[in-house]
Amino acid sequence: MLAQLVGRSESWLSQVERGLRSIDSHSVLLQLAEILGVDISQLTPSETGTETVKYEPVAGIRDAMTRYGALPGVINSRAKVYRRPSLRWLSREVRRINGLYQAARYDDAGRPLPGLIETVEESRLSCAAAERRAADTLRALVYHSVTMTLNRVGEPELAWAAADRSIAAAESAERPLLAAVSAYRLGYVLIGLKRAGQAEHLLLGSADALAASSRRAKPPVLSIRGGLYLAAAARFDRASADRHLRTARRIAEQVGNDRNDFWSAFGPTNVVIHEVSAAVAFGDAKLALSRGEPLDVRRLGPGLRGRRAQVLLDIARAHGQQRKDAAAVHTLLKAEQISPELIRYDPRTNALLTELVRREHRVSTPELRGLARRAGVV
Repeated sequence: MLAQLVGRSESWLSQVERGLRSIDSHSVLLQLAEILGVDISQLTPSETGTETVKYEPVAGIRDAMTRYGALPGVINSRAKVYRRPSLRWLSREVRRINGLYQAARYDDAGRPLPGLIETVEESRLSCAAAERRAADTLRALVYHSVTMTLNRVGEPELAWAAADRSIAAAESAERPLLAAVSAYRLGYVLIGLKRAGQAEHLLLGSADALAASSRRAKPPVLSIRGGLYLAAAARFDRASADRHLRTARRIAEQVGNDRNDFWSAFGPTNVVIHEVSAAVAFGDAKLALSRGEPLDVRRLGPGLRGRRAQVLLDIARAHGQQRKDAAAVHTLLKAEQISPELIRYDPRTNALLTELVRREHRVSTPELRGLARRAGVV
C-alpha cells in the first residue's frame, strides 16, 4: 500500500528498506514522510554515523539575537547611553558581509554578524529622528544577511527569527520593496522547515502585491518579483514548480540581464540554475545534466562564487542519481575548488557524499575518501 501511495513498485520499496538502494528524489522523501506522519529527517539519517559539520559563528549570532541589549532603552530612554554608530559605516559593512556570503565564504561572513546585530539595534535608538528611516532600512538589511547565512548553513529555526525581524524593520522603514525581499528570504527558510504550503502562500502573495504596486515596474522590482517565483519553485511539487519557473523565466526575459538587486542574483542564468536544482530534486537527472552542463556561469557577476559552485553540486547529484560515481566525485572536486565551505555546509551534498561512500569503489573513485573527510562526512 505504501509503495502504491508514492507511485513506486513493491520491489523498489523493498530494496529501499533493505538498504540496497537510496531515495534520490526529495519529492518522494517528502511524500513518504507525510504518509508515515514523521519528520523527513527521520528518513534520512547519516549512514556514516558522523554529525553534520557545525557552523562555529552560530553561537555568537544566537547570543546577540537573544540578548535584547537595546530593550532597556526602549522602555526608558534614560536607562542607558548608547553610542551612535555611523550609518554609513553600517551600510559598508553590510555590503562587505554580503559580498563574503556570495563568495561562499560563510565562516568569514558569519563572524562579524553578532557585533553587527548589536550595533544596528543600538543605532536605531541612538540616531536622530531624521535618520530613523535609514536606520530601520539598515536593520532590515542586516537581518537579511543573518537570515540567508543561517539558512545556508543549516540553522533554519534561528534564520526564521532573523527573517521575522527583517520584516518588522522593513515595515517600520516604510520600504515595500525591502519587505518583499524579507518575504523572499523567509520563503526559503519556511521551505527548509518543510512548511511548503505556508512558503508558497507567502511568496506568491508577495509577488502579486509587487505586480499590483506599479504598472511599469523598474528592474529592481522585476528582479525581486522573479526571485519570489524562483523561491516558490523550490516547493518540490513538480506541476507548481514548473509553473513558477516558467513565470520566473518570463520575468527574467523582461529584465534582460543578470542582476544582483539586494543580493538576490536574479536573471536568466539564475533561472537556469534553479531549473537544474528542480530537475535534480524530482529525480530527472537527464534533464538536469542537459540544462546544467552547457550553462555558461561566466555571465554571473565575478563575486557570485556560491552560485557557480551550486550548479556543479547539482550536476554531481545528477551523476549520483545515474550511479556515475566517478563523474559525481570529479564534479564535486571542481566545486570544492570554487567553494570548500559550500561542500562542507550544504546538507544535500553531505547526503550525496554519504551515499557515495556507502557504495564506494576505490579503484574508480580514489579521491572520494579525502573529499568526504574534508567535508566532515567521514
